[in-house]
Amino acid sequence: MTQPTDATTPTAPTTPTATTTKSMRAIVQDRYGTAEVLRLAEQPVPEIGDDDVLVRVHAAGMDRGTWHLMVGLPYLIRLGYGFKGPRQPVAGIDLAGTVVATGSKVTRFNEGDEVYGTGRGTFAEYAAAPESKLAAKPTNLSFERAAAVPVSALTALQGLTDVGQVADGQHVLITGASGGVGTYAVQLAKALGTEVTGVASTSKLDLVRSLGADHVLDYTRGEFPDDPQRYDLILDIAGNTSVAKLRSLLAKKGTLVIVGGEEGGRWLGGIDRNLRALALSPFVSQRLTMFISKETHVDLERLTAYIESGDLVPSVDSIVPLADAPDAMRRLESGDVRGKIVVSIAEHS
Repeated sequence: MTQPTDATTPTAPTTPTATTTKSMRAIVQDRYGTAEVLRLAEQPVPEIGDDDVLVRVHAAGMDRGTWHLMVGLPYLIRLGYGFKGPRQPVAGIDLAGTVVATGSKVTRFNEGDEVYGTGRGTFAEYAAAPESKLAAKPTNLSFERAAAVPVSALTALQGLTDVGQVADGQHVLITGASGGVGTYAVQLAKALGTEVTGVASTSKLDLVRSLGADHVLDYTRGEFPDDPQRYDLILDIAGNTSVAKLRSLLAKKGTLVIVGGEEGGRWLGGIDRNLRALALSPFVSQRLTMFISKETHVDLERLTAYIESGDLVPSVDSIVPLADAPDAMRRLESGDVRGKIVVSIAEHS
C-alpha cells in the first residue's frame, strides 16, 4: 500500500498559549432533521473538565454516525442525546488538530501537540475532547487525512480483531466496502493476512479493488446474493441484508459481525435485526454477534502503527470548508460518497 500523495512530515509545532478567544464559528443545529437543520453560527468556545483537552480543530471527519445524530434516528439514540432536540448543539465527532489547553488531570498532552481522535462538537474551530479519546497524529498524515480516521477506522479494527477474531488465511466478506468503515476494513483485513471480498455498487467497485480487495461483488447486479463462496468472517457494515441471507454465506463455524443497521424503522433502526442475531447465536454452529465501537487512545495508537507502516491509507472522498458542511451532509445522505468527507476548518479571519 502506497503512502497518501499529500502526506507531509510536519515541522516542529509552535507552542501556543491557551486560547483567549471567547467565541468561534461552528456548525450547529437546534432540532433534529435533515441537512437543512445545520447552519453556521457563532458559539462560545467550550469549557474543558479536568480530564479534557481543548483542541484547535484543523479538520473534522463526517460519517454515518454524524448523520444519525443530526436526524435523531433511530429514536432510541435520543435517550442519550436529547429527546426533543440535541443536547450538544454543535455537530461532529472526528477531529484532528492542535492542543491549546489541558485539564488539570491530563498527563499525556501539552499545548502545541498535534492530535487526532474524537471529541464533542468537532465541526467548529475549537472542541473539547477527553484525553482518553485522543492520540498523537500520525506523522505521515495531513490534518485533513487524519480527521478521516478515528470513528470509522476504530469500528473496522475492533470489528475485525476484537469481535470478529480474524485469523491469517481466512476468507472475509465485507459489505458496504466502499463507505467510511468499509474502506478501512478492506485494508485492515488484507494487512491481517486474509483473502477479502468487498461488496459495493457498480460505480464504487474500482475503489474497493484499489484498496486491495481480492474479489469484488456488485450488489446492484445481484452478484452478492448469488455468491457461492462460504466465508469464515462476514463484517456486515451495510446493514440491510437479512441475517438468514448472511448466514447462508457463512462457513459452518463462521462468524458474523453486524456493524450497521439501516432498515429497521424509525424506532430501532435495525437494532432489532442485531438482537435477533444475538438471540439465535446460541442455537446454531455459527457465531452471530454485533458490537458498538469504543473510542480509545489505545486503539488509535494501534491504527497509527498501520498508518505509519503504509498498510492503512485514509480514503477521502472530498475536503470541504466549514461553511459547506450542510451541503456535504446532503451528499452523505444521497449515498454517493466514496470513503469519508472531511470538513476543513480555516483559521479565524
